[in-house]
Amino acid sequence: METIVDRLQLALDKENIKWSAAAIKIGLSAQAASNWKKGKIGKETVEKLANLLKVDAGWLLTGNGEMTHSAPDDGFKNVIFDSSPLRKIPVLDFVQAGLFHETGYDGINPKGDAYTTYQNAKPECVFSLEVSGLSMAPDFNPGDKLVVDASKPPYPGCFVIAQNGSHEATFKKYRAIGYDEHGRETFELVPLNPDFPTMCSTKQEIRIIGVVVEHLRCFGRQYKS
Repeated sequence: METIVDRLQLALDKENIKWSAAAIKIGLSAQAASNWKKGKIGKETVEKLANLLKVDAGWLLTGNGEMTHSAPDDGFKNVIFDSSPLRKIPVLDFVQAGLFHETGYDGINPKGDAYTTYQNAKPECVFSLEVSGLSMAPDFNPGDKLVVDASKPPYPGCFVIAQNGSHEATFKKYRAIGYDEHGRETFELVPLNPDFPTMCSTKQEIRIIGVVVEHLRCFGRQYKS
């Protein structure tokens, strides 16, 4: 007689996902899969796995109905459930971020905590900042949250956190403009708001702290210009 374990194996094979990988993708430890193989799996986990594996949750749980079903195309379904695990990261102020290039973050007195699904090879190099000022408006407004990867090298067109000789960091768009006599890339840091000045690495010392990898905006918030 077919069991939930058999049906889960079929669904995993369909998506070419291993048991342990499925556990990690829905925010659990890889060891959780060992309990699934024994039939020890809760309804909430079944629903998450069904979403991940693109199968009907009722079929996966009971065996009734079709393995997959087509949702009606009503023109409104344009989002999918994100099952990536959340990870806590520190929220730094712009002075702490400005020192990150030289000392890293010591774990003391963060401005707060934030959560991200962003993953990289060096989690200790990921932190969050809150936008202040209007130099990057209208795309980035005061109070918007940024996730920064300090281990990621900048590339043309990306958004970066940088230090320009002061103790504070600044947030700008990265624009490569050429190379110096030593073969090092020269660049500009460009504000999106034309009322603010552009910074250039050929005219002042600029250190790139990290690359912005996520942007979170609260649409219901009011802010002062």
